[in-house]
Amino acid sequence: MRSQLRNAQRWWVAGVVGVALWVGLSSGLSAQDDLRTQLDLFGQVLSYVQSQYVDPVDNEKLIKGAIDGMLATLDPHSVYMPADRYEQFSENFKANYSGIGINFDIRDGKLIVISPLEGTPSFRLGIRAADRIVAIDGKDVPANVTNQDVFKSLRGPEGSIVKVSIQREGIPGRIDFDIARAKIPQESVPYAFMIRPGVGYIRITRFASATGEELETKLEQLKAQGMKELLLDLRFNSGGLLNQAVEVSDRFLPAGQKIVYTRGRGPNSSSDFYATDRDKFSDFPMIVLVDHGSASASEIAAGALQDTDRGLVVGVTTFGKGLVQNQLKLRNNSALLLTIAKYYTPSGRLIQRDYSSGDKEQYQEEAFSRDVEADSVLAKRPKFSTIGGRTVYGGGGIRPDVLVPSESLTVAEVNLERASIFFDYATKVVGNDRDKFPKAYDEFAKTWTMSDAQMAEFKKYAVDKKVKLTAAELDKESPYIHRRVKAEVASNLFGLVARYRIDSEGDGQLQKALDLMPQARRLLAGTPSEGKKKI
Repeated sequence: MRSQLRNAQRWWVAGVVGVALWVGLSSGLSAQDDLRTQLDLFGQVLSYVQSQYVDPVDNEKLIKGAIDGMLATLDPHSVYMPADRYEQFSENFKANYSGIGINFDIRDGKLIVISPLEGTPSFRLGIRAADRIVAIDGKDVPANVTNQDVFKSLRGPEGSIVKVSIQREGIPGRIDFDIARAKIPQESVPYAFMIRPGVGYIRITRFASATGEELETKLEQLKAQGMKELLLDLRFNSGGLLNQAVEVSDRFLPAGQKIVYTRGRGPNSSSDFYATDRDKFSDFPMIVLVDHGSASASEIAAGALQDTDRGLVVGVTTFGKGLVQNQLKLRNNSALLLTIAKYYTPSGRLIQRDYSSGDKEQYQEEAFSRDVEADSVLAKRPKFSTIGGRTVYGGGGIRPDVLVPSESLTVAEVNLERASIFFDYATKVVGNDRDKFPKAYDEFAKTWTMSDAQMAEFKKYAVDKKVKLTAAELDKESPYIHRRVKAEVASNLFGLVARYRIDSEGDGQLQKALDLMPQARRLLAGTPSEGKKKI
């Protein structure tokens, strides 16, 4: 009897499993059939377009349009990249490339050296800021030259020779150089200096393959110069590599502290990232400066430092990108950047903004129109708590602890900048009189200023350049003109970091952030926050 019962049970279990397998298989087959039906439909439409459309069609363009349309139904950050665009995109995350070592710009169809990079072949050969590159490998630079043309011409295998001809103001004819290409470091932490006594300043422009290492080097350098407090600037940083956001955060957080975690559908898309037991920079007050352009990896770092009460976040609400993309290389060297996970800050915040409207243009514009969010907007966002009990918000970027709006240029300042007049006039000021200027940056910064005669000359220069400003408007902008000319002269003499240091003196948002360092000290000491402010 018991034997019969056991057999009956076995048959019942086998029957249930069989039904389940049949349902699962039929469901899978149904899904396969549905996909096959949809692909057949797509093929039929494509065939009709190819054979009957009124004009000849470009098949590559049709397929790319179909791919773009498919991805547009997903999210704003899943995109298809053709081979040339993907190659350029990938360059942003490399630690170096082989080239001649210049920063350049194309102005009025002319290829202009903005500055040689210190220690590179161009620097050693004496190429200067404002030199105009007129020929490369014996071919004149065309008037319609593009950035991509310049990259293809000047970059190349390490040790290979490129012939460059330049024109320099005050010197007739062309100067020819044979330049051996070399490895050029592509810094993601280009600016690090003492901005006030005891206060270090570091700006990260992107999260590339060596950002964590670069940051540690700069932190050590500033500590050696007497840094007791830090302002970490993540403005205009659109992100980059997730692991480098973790590396950056790890420098400031205690071992074992969760930095970020990801959750997705695939088996390898969910991960938790924690701070390691490496040496830390955890004993000084810290301000993290962000803006609408701070996105993705920048928001991971800012969110981790805010949630753990390690740094005071200052500025305006960040972009709001909480999606992780995997780079999938395709057969034709193109690539698919496909969202595979969402990331969350240590407190559990998903900072991704709503994108359900499907309007990418609206999605982009919305990120840059939220200097101060109304209480009614915040009331709809989920609330979380930092380690110290401060309230933070999810679902819409990183909202700063202290709101400090960015400052816009005046119309007159915009007109002056568009004319590239500061760079051009500074080149004229330096000319062939480089030996008359201080040899060290610190001395230059303290002592050099535009004379009255130079200011009068600048105004005439502006008129000659057809900058449409009245004498009264130019007088009103005198402080701005003095600083910008000084910054461009510094760039010509000492490089881009020198220019940035002088320009930072006129960065109102940055200067106001520095004034908040006492609040960062209280945060580090564990004193209750004074609450959110706007200044």
